[in-house]
Amino acid sequence: MPKNARTRRWTAADLPDLTGRTAVVTGANSGIGLAAVDALARAGAHVVLAVRDTGRGEAAAATVRGARGTLEVRRLDLADLASVREFAASWDGDLDLLINNAGVMAVPEAVTKDGFEMQFGTNHLGHFALTNLLLPHITDRVVTVASSAHRLPGARIHFENLNLTGEYSPFRAYAQSKLANLLFTLELQRRLAAAGSPVRALAAHPGWSATNLQNRDANPLRRIGAQIGNRIIAQDSKAGALPTLYAAVQDLPGASYVGPSGPGEIRGTPTLVGRSPAASDPETARRLWAVSEELTGVTFPDRLRSTASSPERAH
Repeated sequence: MPKNARTRRWTAADLPDLTGRTAVVTGANSGIGLAAVDALARAGAHVVLAVRDTGRGEAAAATVRGARGTLEVRRLDLADLASVREFAASWDGDLDLLINNAGVMAVPEAVTKDGFEMQFGTNHLGHFALTNLLLPHITDRVVTVASSAHRLPGARIHFENLNLTGEYSPFRAYAQSKLANLLFTLELQRRLAAAGSPVRALAAHPGWSATNLQNRDANPLRRIGAQIGNRIIAQDSKAGALPTLYAAVQDLPGASYVGPSGPGEIRGTPTLVGRSPAASDPETARRLWAVSEELTGVTFPDRLRSTASSPERAH
């Protein structure tokens, strides 16, 4: 932890003036996604809420009052690659900031419309495709929301069985998807740097934030435990959004990982945090990228590809 991590509490009030800047936040109709939308809009940004249900998105946008910036709701279903392509194809103009926030956690076994395990397909592959399709428009940075769950014992990318067919467990799948988020960030940053792009890829995690995410847990006992923890341990969604916002605006190195500064990274002011050895392996990151391109049919943009394809060009 940096020596100055506890000297001053960074808050959304520390966001710079974002007037004239545009941000997309996925999964923006509740939790830390909506908290990030609120903070960015209050700082003057034009914020697009990318949500599966536009009715819920409009209702969420209506809760943001007194913002200097503007809000817009667009449909995006990360569990459907056709929807991802439609969203990206409709984009026109610059996009300063993409926040890959949406996610599902520890849900019962299911698959996306394209046949991918739901958590890997939504949390990783949907955002992988969205980012690469939007990358020609992105001018500043991509922030992907990961989780401390990437450190769970045995967490790895199951290349031989990404859908975990016959060996599915909700948290094994969740840990795989969150590890994938960090490996994606690592390889995206390598490719951007190799291409000489000024765009940066960073990751963040909210610690334990009281949101609706835990209510979808496949295990009823864990749901009850999470509800209790939400009341007595967790920080609220506004505090949970701070690492994401910090990663979005602070002058941090590419591939940085931001989380809460407190014990166990459960709560606290945002600071740079570490990641597991599995989340730091460039070879696994490159392998995951290649597999993700094959599964989604989406590749790194051609205009950036020539240098980024060569690992030795990245420094």
